[in-house]
Amino acid sequence: MERIILVFTLAAFVLLGCQNKPEAKEYQGTLKENSSTVTNGKNNLQKENPYYSRTDTTKLDLPDEVWKKVLSEDVYQVARGKATERAFTGKYWNYTGVGTYYCAACGNALFRSDAKFASDCGWPSFFETIRKNGVVYETDTTYGMVRTEVLCGRCDAHLGHLFDDGPPPTGKRFCMNSLVLDFEPGKHLGFE
Repeated sequence: MERIILVFTLAAFVLLGCQNKPEAKEYQGTLKENSSTVTNGKNNLQKENPYYSRTDTTKLDLPDEVWKKVLSEDVYQVARGKATERAFTGKYWNYTGVGTYYCAACGNALFRSDAKFASDCGWPSFFETIRKNGVVYETDTTYGMVRTEVLCGRCDAHLGHLFDDGPPPTGKRFCMNSLVLDFEPGKHLGFE
């Protein structure tokens, strides 16, 4: 009996360690982006999006119908539908390039690559944002848990969740979905 309890306890720790439960729903679409490249600063699956800007920080308040037209289906499901990609399937979960990560929905600067760390949870993880107002937070009580949802500070796209199990200096882990991130290789931006 003690052995069974021990096995179940260990299994629970493994499952909860990365908070590997789906958010609103696990995205089951065909994740073609795994081999995509960045083209002109946008994911090559991104539709033509007039709201995408790497320099405009004006808050966007667009109806869902607009987002559905300008985002690819995969990005829309995560950014607006609050879905999550399966662990270890996103293009950036173990990516180590130097550069800057942006919101795939609107182009807002989010993270520097030097704030990225290997968390082994299956999603790209960062210990801090590129600037204070780059993201906003909401309480997420789905699945009987209380978590902190991370949203883009410009367009309110769902990016992932924030946990208190990251490395120094912040102790935070921004656990993000690759689908809602664009990456620009090169020198880091100088936001403060």
